[in-house]
Order: sequence, then C-alpha cells, then structure tokens
Amino acid sequence: MPRKREEPSVYQLKITLLGIEPPIWRRIQVPNTLLLCCLHDALQAVLGWTDSHLHQFVTDDTYWSDPEWYEDYEDIEIIDESRVRVGRVLEAEGESVCYDYDFGDNGQHEVILEKILPAPTVRPRPVCLGGERHRPPEDVGGTSGYEEFLEVIFDPTHEEYERYLTWAGGSFQPEEFDQRAVNEVLSRMSWPARHRLRNPG
Repeated sequence: MPRKREEPSVYQLKITLLGIEPPIWRRIQVPNTLLLCCLHDALQAVLGWTDSHLHQFVTDDTYWSDPEWYEDYEDIEIIDESRVRVGRVLEAEGESVCYDYDFGDNGQHEVILEKILPAPTVRPRPVCLGGERHRPPEDVGGTSGYEEFLEVIFDPTHEEYERYLTWAGGSFQPEEFDQRAVNEVLSRMSWPARHRLRNPG
C-alpha cells in the first residue's frame, strides 16, 4: 500500500553541536520536501563546515547517507539520502534526528523539528533564523581537542600559541556568528541542491 503523500510545509529546525558548552546552535527553516542530501548541504552552509568529511543521518537503528561509502560494511544497512525527504524522517514537532559529520572528530549534531508551518505560495528555500557561536575548526580533534585549542589561542604565552593561531587562519572568535553572511551563502545556492557524489578524505 503506497505511503500517504506529505503535505507541503515548512520545517523549523534547531541544530545543536553536541558535547560543547556553551552550546553552538543554529535555527533554520526548510521545506519538508527537501531531500536529506540537500539538508546536508544546508547544514554545512549554516554551520560553516567545509564538507570535507563523511556524514550520515541517524535515528535509532536507521542510517541515511551515501551507500557507496559503506560498501565494505555489510552489517550496516544504509538508506540512500538522495531518495528520502526530510518530511519522511521527521513527521511531528519534537522529533529529532542525529546528523553526524566527521566520524573521526565525532561531530554529532542534534536536529530537532521545533515547528511545522504552512508552506508559502512561493517555493520555500532554506533560511537561517538565528544561531550562536562559531563552530570549531575542522579536524580540531573533537570536543577535547577544541577545549585544548581554546586554551591555547587565548594564552599568548603558550608555546603552541603561534602555531595554533596560524593553523586556524590567523584569528578565531568563538563567540562570532554572522547570520547575514550565512543567509547570503544560502541565497547563492541552488535549491533543491543536486546530490553530489563526494570523495572526502
């Protein structure tokens, strides 16, 4: 029996990077018809990640990602994220899914469906409503690595200060978040973004 087709609507999502205090979070709105692969693109944009690592969406024992990445893992069944809309994964307010990015650094994000809003007459596109704090540098070494990184860059007397600062691009402001810049990035992207086969390291 075919599944009931979901009505077009707008999802308000809150994304929180787990394990870091004070929390690093973003609030976005996306169409419920957005494919998970495109939601990944939106999450990368609003958080400022560089899309240079593997990722997956997880809820309970269900995984969505690019199946080609898991060909050597016969014990894990991966659902193709380019064939599933976010409205099939999150159906009611309060439900959540985990977005994992960079398995080495264990970058887990909680994605909560806060509100379901009526769809506008024009096709909705992802937009960022707010957020707080800069995400950690890529490959920082997870939560413990980020804590060490912050200790070093705020201590000019530390022997690793210059090296860490150079590695971070010359400056790093952990409290910085530019909502306008994020929305400019989103506005330049094509939606729905095409699913792209990536070859991350």
